Amino acid sequence: MSYDDQNVFAKILRGELPCTKVYEDEHTLAFMDIMPQCDGHTLVIPKYPAENLFDLPSDVAAHLISSVQKVGRAVKTAMQRDGIVIMQLNDQSAGQTVFHLHFHIMPTSLMALGSQQHAEKIGDRQVIEQCAEKIRAALNAS
Repeated sequence: MSYDDQNVFAKILRGELPCTKVYEDEHTLAFMDIMPQCDGHTLVIPKYPAENLFDLPSDVAAHLISSVQKVGRAVKTAMQRDGIVIMQLNDQSAGQTVFHLHFHIMPTSLMALGSQQHAEKIGDRQVIEQCAEKIRAALNAS
């Protein structure tokens, strides 16, 4: 499959669709998942057009992982969790639903996620924004 520049994350990167942004730098964007599996569910994506991890050049991957670490620490602090799940899916058979590389940062445990279906329902916008504010504050404090 070749990269589809009409996917939802490509549209977010171009400003064609809104997002609740928590972090952005030259190489990456982090924003709240609108279909969260838990409060504080955050996504980190590269600005590079990669469908999955194997399409990403190593130097771009290094920037992405650095942002995942930074945002992950902030999510953990903001949501007051001892541990978090960081998940990245490659290809439809693995459960990937948006074909632009992305990392899920979820302040929960795998046991708490259980058999919950990924991208099951739209979250409460007010709760999502409240979580985003906490995460932004944690990022600004670091």
